[in-house]
Amino acid sequence: MNRRSYLFRALALGIGLAPSFALFAQSQQAVPDAPAPQAPKPLSDVKSQVTPGIGSNSDAAPANTPSSSNGGSDNFQPPPAQPGSSAPSSTAPDNFQGAAPETPDAGQGVDAFKTHITVTTNAVEVPVIVKDNKGQMVAGLSWRDFRVFENNVRQRITFFTVDPYPLSMAYVIDQSVTADVMRQVNTSLGSIQGSLAPYDEVAVFTYNHGAQEATGFTGAQSHRLEAVLAMTHATGRDELVPVNTGALYGCPITSNGACVDPNIQPGRSAGGDFNIIPKELHTLNDAILKAAEELARRPNGRRRVIYVISDGKEYGSKATTKEVIHFLQANKIAVYGTLVGDSARWGEGYLSKFHVPFEMTNNVLLKYATETGGQLDAERNANGIEKSYQKLAAEARNQYTLVYNSHQPFIDGKYRSIEVRVDRPSVDVVAKRGYYPTSADTR
Repeated sequence: MNRRSYLFRALALGIGLAPSFALFAQSQQAVPDAPAPQAPKPLSDVKSQVTPGIGSNSDAAPANTPSSSNGGSDNFQPPPAQPGSSAPSSTAPDNFQGAAPETPDAGQGVDAFKTHITVTTNAVEVPVIVKDNKGQMVAGLSWRDFRVFENNVRQRITFFTVDPYPLSMAYVIDQSVTADVMRQVNTSLGSIQGSLAPYDEVAVFTYNHGAQEATGFTGAQSHRLEAVLAMTHATGRDELVPVNTGALYGCPITSNGACVDPNIQPGRSAGGDFNIIPKELHTLNDAILKAAEELARRPNGRRRVIYVISDGKEYGSKATTKEVIHFLQANKIAVYGTLVGDSARWGEGYLSKFHVPFEMTNNVLLKYATETGGQLDAERNANGIEKSYQKLAAEARNQYTLVYNSHQPFIDGKYRSIEVRVDRPSVDVVAKRGYYPTSADTR
């Protein structure tokens, strides 16, 4: 092949590769230079970020804008309510609550409440039981179903839980009942531990002519409690027929015109024609107060309950019923009880509301339970008394717990009434009627 042929071939090959070289040259772009370092802007010029003295507004919602997560505004302020105001009609939307209260997950309600912090406010805890027309507890309610009023002014619920609470239970056993009733109570005491959980604690008190502490707080399933309950068995009171007139009245044996035994002498040692029959002593008020003083020392996060097994009669106590109720309401203590003996008869609860002056109060337990948010159960046999332990302990443990911050002054020591309403038909709401604020409520 001559030189001219090689030249033509080289020229043809160069012409064919020209487009490829052109595409390769176009794909090679110049790499841009790195940005030059710049000084940061001062914080006061950075928008939607933290500025000294102003804070961040990047996540702030516009004022009066309802939040989609909790159904209300974060800046919600309840409208001022007037004394005597009533709950809104069920047909109108209820916009009072605003933001939803703190509702911890199931099983974390008790611990969450113990760590619940509110600055310079009076946090009021209200345990609530809701029952239907058959006396059964109503479950499944939410915070939206409840409305709380203090001194007739509606309050915003800040905490809500349905978790069961551990119990600090003080049992008060009446040993002044008649012998037949005392035998039934003695038989039933062995069932108390079966109604309690291992994380509960129990103290036992008894009373007849005065209050006695059988044991301080101990584990509900401990052998100590079992032994103490066995030791509290008593004989009760023998029913005697008092005689102060008639053929059997007087002294069977006399000496120098006077009775040998001055206790049965008419008018006693002073003589006379009238023999005063001694009064029965039932120091129930003193026993409840003694148990309440021990309960008041128990830590927060436990339900404080006094459980009374008695006929409810009261006479001879140093403390008055009003004073004891004041102490109970100031220390968040509820009174539950099983009525036995005469007070367990049908219709006796209604008759006990009427008190004859200077006479024994037939059933003071009804007032204790009503004022403190407790419950009573009347039973006439040992089997019924045993079942009442289980029933009332379950009601004391499984309650709706509402917490609100009082609108009243921080601590003024004055009584404040509480009313809880539930937006459900034909239900019975059981809650304490009021309280006295103390420094223990400050959180």
